[in-house]
Amino acid sequence: MLKSITRLVFGVLCWTALAAAHDREWLPLPAAPPEPADNPTTPGKVALGKALFFDPRFSPGGATSCNTCHDLMNGGADDRPLPPQQAPARNAPTVWNAAFHTLQRWDGRATSLEEQTRIALTDRAEMALPGTTVMLQRLRAIPGYRALFAAAFAGKAPVTIDNAVKALAAYERTLVTPDAPYDRYVKGEKRALSDEQIRGMETFAAIGCVKCHAGPTFDGATLSNGRGLLMKSPTYARAKVVAKYRLLKDRGRFELTKHPGDDHLWRVPTLRNLLYTAPYFHNGAVPTLEEAVRVMAKTELDQNLVDSDVNAIVAFLGALSGGFPEQTLPRLPPGTGMLPR
Repeated sequence: MLKSITRLVFGVLCWTALAAAHDREWLPLPAAPPEPADNPTTPGKVALGKALFFDPRFSPGGATSCNTCHDLMNGGADDRPLPPQQAPARNAPTVWNAAFHTLQRWDGRATSLEEQTRIALTDRAEMALPGTTVMLQRLRAIPGYRALFAAAFAGKAPVTIDNAVKALAAYERTLVTPDAPYDRYVKGEKRALSDEQIRGMETFAAIGCVKCHAGPTFDGATLSNGRGLLMKSPTYARAKVVAKYRLLKDRGRFELTKHPGDDHLWRVPTLRNLLYTAPYFHNGAVPTLEEAVRVMAKTELDQNLVDSDVNAIVAFLGALSGGFPEQTLPRLPPGTGMLPR
């Protein structure tokens, strides 16, 4: 008992010191994400991007859309551990608030939403198009899309892959969940969090989670695009849960670069809206948020958390879920009947 009390007091002192020295670690989510100078968000782009996001006709079999694995009605992620397409497959991360990330994808290979979108169109584990030429042919064959492109982009031939990528990115920049209880709390509304959530916030800081999960989206320090936080995981690879959840099977960024220094290096994922994005980790092997907290504490901090600390941290993480803006399904342009069914 004395040990637990001492640990809690120490945690409160640590949190107070951290908050005073590193105020940026407790930043609220901005109302809108940054946007590149060459792709300002406009209503025309958003309308086009939304149609493209929900349209399955640009996958090889005409049955898979972006929303298939990034279900906006269900947290912007996927309840399945892994997508059904070919390996190397990784758990689908949420697209909500992805516009705030300075690196995209689990291995950090994309430095912008535009780059991420372009990769996704031809990735074997995602849209799996044999090439962007196929998508371009299908877009140009649908009169309604020609009209949407013309409304969004200037020029005599606006139906291009570059413009499709820009439109999808513009739409994704509208997928923001601000005004979570945590956001209101750090803005001064002290009753926005329960006592349990405040204790979880203090414990989260005291045990060292903020070393990686900082910033308004809790995915690393606030950095410019292309300079997001990549961290080695698992740090303590001998922990029993590493084998249990197969955390060493996928070697992370190394699979992309083949550079030894990138072995098991991962982009730090956001902690926002975790209540809606189970299962967890890059392989979707951890089924519950409580277990994910335990696994992270053991594999990254070499800590065995007691149940009360786990419950408090989970309560705090629940306070990072913001309000989802209402989404209505778009009316897709009618097709030609010539696409795969």
